[in-house]
Amino acid sequence: MPELVEQVDVDAPPEQVWAALVDWDRQGEWMLLTDVRAVEGDGQGVGGRLAAVTGVRLPRGLLGGRRLGVLDSMLITAWEFPRRVDVRHTGRVVRGTGTFEVRPRGDGGSTFVWTEGLDLPLGVLGRAGWPLVRPVMAAGVRLSLRRFAGYARDHRG
Repeated sequence: MPELVEQVDVDAPPEQVWAALVDWDRQGEWMLLTDVRAVEGDGQGVGGRLAAVTGVRLPRGLLGGRRLGVLDSMLITAWEFPRRVDVRHTGRVVRGTGTFEVRPRGDGGSTFVWTEGLDLPLGVLGRAGWPLVRPVMAAGVRLSLRRFAGYARDHRG
């Protein structure tokens, strides 16, 4: 299973970074081209379900300005406040696992680590295409992480 791991340092304590991270309804403020929401439970523990749509945002006059793109359904499989949340991607296109970790640093800040283990669509063709897709996906995750560092630093819940 191909894996992608990226991280960013955040000038905020772990509890503040965690609060910013699991504020699912606002994740689109920092995650590139993506809107997330809890669809079962409040998304704040094991068994919660989330739905993300990654794609382009339509103008307000079209479908209320919603995103048009790929649906990523997720089940929260681990919840270790304020350090780690694991999800299983259960959608038709996006499958695999994801982990968000918040690691404390000695200076009072945090390091946020984002890991994705992907079960690529299209079998052998998907695996063969991973070397082409990986750099683009990694660049998008790195951009999202840079945005997250500022968002989490300023997050007030």
